[in-house]
Parts: sequence; structure tokens; C-alpha cells
Amino acid sequence: MAARILLIRHGRTAWSVTGRHTGRTDVPLLDEGRAQAAALGERLRQAPWEGLPDAEVRTSPLSRARETCELAGFGERATGWDALQEWDYGQAEGLTTEQIAGRHGGDWVIWRDGVVGGESLDQLSARADEVVAGARATLGGGRDVVLFAHGHILRAVAARWLGQDVSFAARLRLDAAAVCVLGLAYGSPAVERWNDTAHLDPVG
Repeated sequence: MAARILLIRHGRTAWSVTGRHTGRTDVPLLDEGRAQAAALGERLRQAPWEGLPDAEVRTSPLSRARETCELAGFGERATGWDALQEWDYGQAEGLTTEQIAGRHGGDWVIWRDGVVGGESLDQLSARADEVVAGARATLGGGRDVVLFAHGHILRAVAARWLGQDVSFAARLRLDAAAVCVLGLAYGSPAVERWNDTAHLDPVG
């Protein structure tokens, strides 16, 4: 089987449940999020992953991603990677989409309009490219890569893996504790699996 990139979003937090933009604020997992992470780990110990024994594991340094990684059983193998931190939302931090849109006259889309006082779309795209380049280097050695991180940065990574503008990420929904797999199809970057949450059925 060809080497793969697994993208794993962290489990639920109080802010993710209420739709608040959580960038660099270090919001911890809820008990529900911890249960999701444990269920995720059980899933990854089964086929077709079998625990990913030879994979390189990287995690955002933010606690919600790091704890998800640990509870899934990958903590001892993981290396922190600043490039996997969530989008710096600037003035949008802690606000819901509705609140931010209200400040923009009711019409605001983050993947089109960006944020004020944080990372620009170009900066986010460059950071996603850094992640893609690092993953490609590992894949070239025949090893899988497992990345524990956050919704927007992982969507940006997927968009750039596919060679799309970072705004393409608007079309990629990503739920808490979901598993996604990027790989190759006929030699070209492809999505093998997206927003897979089958392991969460028993835990919500």
C-alpha cells in the first residue's frame, strides 16, 4: 500500500460546540472530546491502519490537539510542529461566524474575506505548503504521516495538497475527531477518505 497522510482533527471543546473561532487560545477538550479521541485511537488500531506502527506522527502544540494525540495512543511517538497550529484569527478569535458577519454588514466568509489582525490567507496558505512539503519528504521515504491538528489548518493542507488555492478549503467540511486520508491516484495528489467519523457513532 502506498504511503498516506492522515489528517486528524482534535476532539470537541466548549468553543467548537458553540461555533466560536478557536485559533491560538488553548481551550481544553471536553469530556466528550476525550471520549472521541479514545474512540479514534481504537479505530486506528484496526484495519486498514493497524496502529500505523511505522508512521511519523506530528501534532500541533496546542493542548486540544496534543491531548487528542495522546488519548488516541500516539503521544509517545509524536513530535510537536508549530506549523500545525490553528489559523491565527486575530480580532475574530472567540467569536462565532454570525458575530463576525455582523461586524462586516452581514456578509463575511472566512475563506474569501480572511480576518483582521491575524494571519492573512496568503500566510495560512504558505504555512499549509510547509506542512505539505514536510509530509511529502516523509512519504518519499515510504512512511505514512499522521497529523493531529485543527479544522482550518487541516482543510488548508488538503487544499494545497490537491494543488488548489487555499480558498478551496471552504468546500471541505471537517468535523471534530474526524479522520481524513490524502494520497495519490494515478500519480497525482488525491483524497482517499474525508471527514470519516464512523468511530464516533457510540460516543456522539
